[in-house]
Amino acid sequence: MGRNRGFRFKRFAIEQTETTMKVGTDGVLLGAWACIDPEARRYLDVGTGTGVIALMLAQRTETFDDVRIDAVEVDEPSAREAARNVAASPWHDRVAVMRADIRTYAPGVRYDHVVANPPWFVESLHSPSPERTRARHADLLPFGELIRAVRGLLAGEGRFSVVLPADGHDRFVSEAVRQGLSLARRTTVFSLPEQPPKRALLELTAADVPRPREEQLLIETGRSAGDYTEEYRRLTGDFYLKF
Repeated sequence: MGRNRGFRFKRFAIEQTETTMKVGTDGVLLGAWACIDPEARRYLDVGTGTGVIALMLAQRTETFDDVRIDAVEVDEPSAREAARNVAASPWHDRVAVMRADIRTYAPGVRYDHVVANPPWFVESLHSPSPERTRARHADLLPFGELIRAVRGLLAGEGRFSVVLPADGHDRFVSEAVRQGLSLARRTTVFSLPEQPPKRALLELTAADVPRPREEQLLIETGRSAGDYTEEYRRLTGDFYLKF
């Protein structure tokens, strides 16, 4: 399936004609990387877009009873498309898509794990498309507001997993710590050897963490185009058709 028309994974398909942000490596990385706790029963995907991360979480938790995954999206066309993608999936009975702004979202429950692939273009030129600007510019959802909203939705020692650019992600961590979260795990992602890191995968928690777990992930070996590392294949192998 073409990038703009849709994206097919091993066990579900994503249509993406309406959503402003298409399936990309960031979302797939986060959906595959986020920790799955057998005791966790409620998950929240913030800014779900096509619904891909919520569906990846549903696939990864399908052997656990009573798991519920909520997915919120402020953009109406994206929310509609995510709902259709969920309805066509094997996990339509455990994923619910809602059009909502995370800053005012009040579900009346707390979540064991919140995941987000948030807007992260800070102090950069805006896209001519207002919808794409809303999806990718942090000035419309400042990091502090996102963290505050998630902090209020986390249960006890719940987890918050997020993917961000490697350059400057420390500002996000500093703000999270200021608001009472601890960095539990960080994976620095490199696209190719001997290049600067591209992304940071972060897991934050309300629990006290004396020392975070630090890891690195290399996506391609660099020997030839599309020669992916075994580590990346293992991480995403349950999803990508090419693996």
